[in-house]
Amino acid sequence: MVSYRTPLSRARGLGSAKHGVGHWIGERVGAIALVPLTLWGVFAVLRLAAGDYAFAAAWIAQPLNATLMALLLGVSFWHMHSGLRVIVEDYIHQTLNKTALLVLNLFVCVLAGALSIFSILKVAFTVGAS
Repeated sequence: MVSYRTPLSRARGLGSAKHGVGHWIGERVGAIALVPLTLWGVFAVLRLAAGDYAFAAAWIAQPLNATLMALLLGVSFWHMHSGLRVIVEDYIHQTLNKTALLVLNLFVCVLAGALSIFSILKVAFTVGAS
């Protein structure tokens, strides 16, 4: 059977195109921000591998290093959360399972991000105070 409808008329009513663009742009901005932060992080880990705990603690006590490390971890967990959210929304179709996984994803990413940033700040302020 030949359809005489235009592609636009066939696409109308098949879903909303209002919020997906924001998520897509957010994922791309996070990915772009992670490129220089990850390169800096790899360089930092290679440099810290040669030292002991005191060297690492003194290194993280420097404001630039603490800020960049907190940014690296914060953006990483945010990017992980948005990526896993898209996977769950696209491939899990049962509402209860989808909701449970989305809540678990949010809690794990927020908890891990908060604990890692808190740890950085604790070491940075403890070493700087003594």
